[in-house]
Amino acid sequence: MRYFIRFSYFGKAYHGWQKQPNAITVQEVLEKALSTILRTNVEVVGAGRTDTGVHAKEMFAHFDLSPLDNPEELMHSLNSLLPSDIAVQALEKVKPEAHARFDATQRTYEYWVVREKHPFFKDHAHSVRFPLDVKAMNEAAAILMEYDDFECFSKSHSDVKTFICDVRKAAWSEREELLVFSIAADRFLRNMVRAITGTLLEIGMGKRKVADMHQIIQSKNRSNAGVSVPAKGLYLTQVQYPNSIFDE
Repeated sequence: MRYFIRFSYFGKAYHGWQKQPNAITVQEVLEKALSTILRTNVEVVGAGRTDTGVHAKEMFAHFDLSPLDNPEELMHSLNSLLPSDIAVQALEKVKPEAHARFDATQRTYEYWVVREKHPFFKDHAHSVRFPLDVKAMNEAAAILMEYDDFECFSKSHSDVKTFICDVRKAAWSEREELLVFSIAADRFLRNMVRAITGTLLEIGMGKRKVADMHQIIQSKNRSNAGVSVPAKGLYLTQVQYPNSIFDE
């Protein structure tokens, strides 16, 4: 039987999602907790990878197991065993062929920026003390939706088959003390959101012009884009799936 698990985590203590030989990751901690409770080796497949220090308000993974009599009880046990920076919100039975990564139709990220010294966002957001032209940043963000090849924002030497992404939303908004960049796409390249955000912030500071975004994207050269912003401000906020994968 295949199950989807929905959970969230604060990424400061972890070297990203994916298991690594000499570093603690979210995948490793989740698999260890499931295996301990169920007394069998459980491997989970995530909806995607988040880098070191990146957070997830909503993340999904799937795993295979004999039918559970009480999924709610497993959720309660997991939340009791998992550290305080990882929390499980749901556990659902899905079709046997459902895949947490390949069946996802859209992913949404947010990047949080604070423009004043703010002790409560020290580990939660990126601090920018320069004045920012948010209107120019939104004009530049809208240009992203005119393109589909984002090699210029991908981590150098990434082992991917394609740099094509369908960006469906890209905009900045004010949210109390925060300035938040929201971006949604069918898929993202490694380091893509942090590189885009860094480029937009440079435009907001007046270091680049809005029209430069066209040249940067068309160049397909990572060195032409802005510096990547710190991981602590990045949140995976939503992963969407078609209803057809869930078991009625």
